[in-house]
Amino acid sequence: MGRGTGRGTSPGAPRSVDVAQLAGVSQKTVSRVYNDEPYVSAEVRRRVLKAGEKLGYRLNSAARALASGRTRSIGVVTLGTALYGPASLIMGVERAVRDTGYALRVVNTLEDDPTGVAGAVDSLLEQGVDGIIISEPIDDGHGDDLSARVDVPVLVLGAPPLSTPRTLAAGVGADVMARTATEHLLELGHDTVHHLAGPQRWYAARDRLEGWRSTLAAYGRTPPRVVEGDWSAASGYTAGRELARDGDMTAVFAANDDMAIGLIRALAEAGRRVPRDVSVVGFDDIPVAAYVTPPLTTMRQPFDTVAQEGLKRLVHSIENPDAPPLPSGEPPVDLVVRASTGPPPPTRTIPGRDRMLASSPSGGRAGPLRNGGASAYD
Repeated sequence: MGRGTGRGTSPGAPRSVDVAQLAGVSQKTVSRVYNDEPYVSAEVRRRVLKAGEKLGYRLNSAARALASGRTRSIGVVTLGTALYGPASLIMGVERAVRDTGYALRVVNTLEDDPTGVAGAVDSLLEQGVDGIIISEPIDDGHGDDLSARVDVPVLVLGAPPLSTPRTLAAGVGADVMARTATEHLLELGHDTVHHLAGPQRWYAARDRLEGWRSTLAAYGRTPPRVVEGDWSAASGYTAGRELARDGDMTAVFAANDDMAIGLIRALAEAGRRVPRDVSVVGFDDIPVAAYVTPPLTTMRQPFDTVAQEGLKRLVHSIENPDAPPLPSGEPPVDLVVRASTGPPPPTRTIPGRDRMLASSPSGGRAGPLRNGGASAYD
């Protein structure tokens, strides 16, 4: 029985020799076209691709790996988390890799895994990946263990570069974005800016803390005491209850949007109106940030841009091992100004405190505001 020429009509998968026969070229020419090699005319390339499409031909990955010495695969090490930032960055990598001809092999780490990044990298190297992306936001103390045994290009997203021979970095600049957020509040006229930080094992949390602290120093302001959360809205709420007791606090930069939203809820319950009494800036621009009350001013992270640029540089390094790496671009800094920030209030007192003191049976210290106090959004 002869081999069919329509998609799905062949009794077996079409081969490169079948494409060559239909296109009227050699099998080597077919290989050159599908491997995107030079020295093939546009007309020949068109004929080969048209024949391949007609036959439903796909280049055999195993054969290509044997011929090139590469598996056409990229390994990804990432923390197994549903948090918006890390998850969005990995989604950006998955979108960017589709047009490269490479497959992804993902290994998730756990926050308390003693082998951490080093164990995940070893697993990927055993699978013969051509390059590795490390999107691991937590410092597990094992990063330096990689330097002696990693001989493929490594792209690090949002963390300090590793001491490997062929390391690339992308996605740095959280400190710059933190400076922009802090400057926005200072330039509105606030005397200082408090910081609701993320957990300090995370590189991103450290970068945002450093950006906030260095900005206050540049403006001649003494940094207030840092309150640390765990990225969740619940931890932001707990921090907000603490910060609300400071009657002089008028501005807060939160290290992510979820904590900012919890913070705003706590301020509302304490009678601190946003932004009339306290301005709040978040970080990430999660989808719900534009729809909370009030809509949240925040730093938008360029996840897709970082993933696309980083992957382009990694593939270049894989395919051109003797060439210098492509230059890295500066990540965009995008402050999204909404209704949660404004000028400071003319006074620094907590709304309703004088009234509560006057009505207190003891005439002394008032307890916390209950429901029915001043609206946070008046």
